[in-house]
Amino acid sequence: MSQKDLHDYVMVHRDEQEAFYAYVDKLHAEANWIEMPAMESLQDLENYPEFTKRFRNGSDPQDNAV
Repeated sequence: MSQKDLHDYVMVHRDEQEAFYAYVDKLHAEANWIEMPAMESLQDLENYPEFTKRFRNGSDPQDNAV
């Protein structure tokens, strides 16, 4: 099941803990997020061009689940 499919399933079946844990495990296994410290202003986004580029281009290297 793709990350997006699993995300959609968890959103519909919110009471299923096994599905939630499977989703979290998949997120950790794929690790397609960009880590950055908390921002104090919108101008702080300029310090993270790889983050803003992903959204400006509308592309995501993997599923666009979250």
